Amino acid sequence: MAAAVDLELKKAFTELQAKVIDTQQKVKLADLQIEQLNRTKKHAHLTDTEIKNLPDETPMYEGVGRMFVLQTKEKVHSQLLHKQKIADDKIAEIEKKVYLERSVKEAEDNIREMLIARKSM
Repeated sequence: MAAAVDLELKKAFTELQAKVIDTQQKVKLADLQIEQLNRTKKHAHLTDTEIKNLPDETPMYEGVGRMFVLQTKEKVHSQLLHKQKIADDKIAEIEKKVYLERSVKEAEDNIREMLIARKSM
């Protein structure tokens, strides 16, 4: 009986370890994505701040692939605001995925319960 419980605990620990490693990788990836999106958002904000100081008739160019396209100041401003909004939305979406950490916590709790049940035998 004890050998069966030990095998069961060993299997549970192995599964938990795999789940923890997988979750840690996903959390790191999410943190990197959030960091990149924050940089994109900050770049767009700083660029927008700089172009606000320019006169309205200033010719502005948008990089499209390997060429530049003439745009109005208002069009560039709206594109920068849109870029910031998209970054904010993606950051919010990534941060909602905190359930990853909760799933590891639940698995740890399950193993603790198994250990307590085993000790009481």
